[in-house]
Amino acid sequence: MASNEKPRAKAVSPSGRPAPTAPDEPPGFSRRNFLKTVGVGPLAATVVANRSAEAQNPARTLGPGEVPIELTINGRTHALRVEPRTTLLDAIRNTLDLTGHKRVCDRGSCGACTVIVDGRTAYACSMLAIEAQGKAIRTVEGLALGTVLHPVQKAFCDHDGLMCGFCTPGFVMSTVALLEANPNPTADQARRALDGNTCRCGTYARVLEAALSTKGVARG
Repeated sequence: MASNEKPRAKAVSPSGRPAPTAPDEPPGFSRRNFLKTVGVGPLAATVVANRSAEAQNPARTLGPGEVPIELTINGRTHALRVEPRTTLLDAIRNTLDLTGHKRVCDRGSCGACTVIVDGRTAYACSMLAIEAQGKAIRTVEGLALGTVLHPVQKAFCDHDGLMCGFCTPGFVMSTVALLEANPNPTADQARRALDGNTCRCGTYARVLEAALSTKGVARG
């Protein structure tokens, strides 16, 4: 018995070739809408959950104006107000007037602003002051006892390990950190420890002599 149903026309692609046909879909069904529903559902639930969490625990916003912070430097706690973007170097030099450490490269590559934070060296120009709260910070000003120089400071003078002096505070702090962690370093160990400091005057040989002449320095 012949069927009265007309044959379905084949879809043709822009190139003139027959386009691939998809399996029969139920009336009103759209794969595009299905995919949208599958993707949007979990996403919407996640957004709602995140907004609910933010409403219950709102994030604390600091700035852009000055905010109060406390810094412990050379054993003393200082209360000061700085903008959140203020670096530790700027806080030390401009707010606390501790100008021993110099701003040279201002991008964490020369080591002139090296300080000791919780026993480890750090570039003060690359650390925010607000991040240094609660940490023990040591600067070159905290090494000497009154008029008595720290052994490393004295060694730099005795061995003429400085010229212009801009990099010297950073080298001194790196040397102190080295000797406190390793009282008897080899020459190679000293070179590696001081590798993050640059001397544009080229007094590296004298700096190394100064570092190796102060072996056995006790932890400060």
